[in-house]
Amino acid sequence: MKELVYNKNISNKELLDNNILIEKTAEIEEGVILENSVVVKGNSLIKANAKIGSFSVIKDAIIEENVVVHSSQIENSVIGKNSTVGPFAHIRLNSEVGENNRIGNFVELKNAITAKNCKMAHLSYIGDAIMGENCNIGCGVVFCNYNGKIKQKCELGNNVFVGSNVNLIAPIEIGDNAYIAAGSTINKNLKNGEFAIARTRQEIKTDFKNPYIDKD
Repeated sequence: MKELVYNKNISNKELLDNNILIEKTAEIEEGVILENSVVVKGNSLIKANAKIGSFSVIKDAIIEENVVVHSSQIENSVIGKNSTVGPFAHIRLNSEVGENNRIGNFVELKNAITAKNCKMAHLSYIGDAIMGENCNIGCGVVFCNYNGKIKQKCELGNNVFVGSNVNLIAPIEIGDNAYIAAGSTINKNLKNGEFAIARTRQEIKTDFKNPYIDKD
């Protein structure tokens, strides 16, 4: 299978030969690259020079210029110019990804808005969130948006750094230039420039005998 460069004269046979499905309601601008087994559904719009990788599903979404999507699913959302998505990312329910964002592998966005130059490289859930410019979201970060009854928001300012394996418990507001240490669970607001670390102190037992390890 080869990748196709979309144009208005492309034939149905070329699409079928590459297992590409484009519904009649969708719009694709010339110059978009489509790899094999791509599905474009609903009222989607894919703008010029975007590249949609194999096995991606685009449904009722807007993909701006120069976006690269690697094997991901995007629904009812907008991906800003020059951003990359995936592989295996899921962006849904009215999310708006800003320009020059990096949405990495196994990242899920739900009803989230991100400004320019944000990075969410891997294995994170960003739900019901508003994020300023130049934010970094580490591996394994969870926006804890649901308390069992209602969904609540997390709001991050500009230049926020969130370390790996952090839980942000909504509702919460994080100010500009704030820094959150890896492994923290955060349930209080942070002002501009504040540093937060919320984890128990490590203890080391030097004479520990583990009954579950067979020494023989």
